[in-house]
Amino acid sequence: MAFRRTAQDPTFYELFTASARQLVEGAAQLTALLGAEGEEREAILARMHEIEGAADDATHAIVRKVGGAFVTPFDRSDIHALAVALDQCVDLMEAAVDLIVLYQVDEVLPRVAKQVEVISRMADLTVDAMPQLRSMKEMGDYGVEIARLENRANKQYRRMLAELFNAKKADPLTVMKHKDIIDALEATANGFEQVALTVEAIAVRES
Repeated sequence: MAFRRTAQDPTFYELFTASARQLVEGAAQLTALLGAEGEEREAILARMHEIEGAADDATHAIVRKVGGAFVTPFDRSDIHALAVALDQCVDLMEAAVDLIVLYQVDEVLPRVAKQVEVISRMADLTVDAMPQLRSMKEMGDYGVEIARLENRANKQYRRMLAELFNAKKADPLTVMKHKDIIDALEATANGFEQVALTVEAIAVRES
């Protein structure tokens, strides 16, 4: 475990919070995309690329801070793992947006909206949890709630797969497009769970 002073550098928590805000921004674009058409979709995709770039910048800022810090609030490898996990969530959301736009899918599966609602809630919980890293005891039910939402997302994913594959006279190309999209959304939900598991692992080591 890294040596720590009693007074911790608050910059790390601010950087993690800034990184997590990109999750909320990304979820907002994903939500907006569901009701968008034509040029509006292209604008949303462009904005999503900007958010992904901002998330990369936030990750690099955390890594640079770790490299230049004599004292860290918790283990350097844990800081790096959490930064990467947050960034990965944005990457996964970007992939989902990318697929919907590039595949020119006019209407996503009905349950996709519910899946996006789950992802948006996960993003809100995650950004709220980042300032609580200062005191792991204040995390509350963050991990439990993320796990509950991830289980809900898994169930919805399986139902969407079943509906997709059981549809009569389904066009194989259309099936493939929709499966790629719902796979990306499922991966995003799993990504949020990985963030929560990383936080929980840090809490255990720091207790």
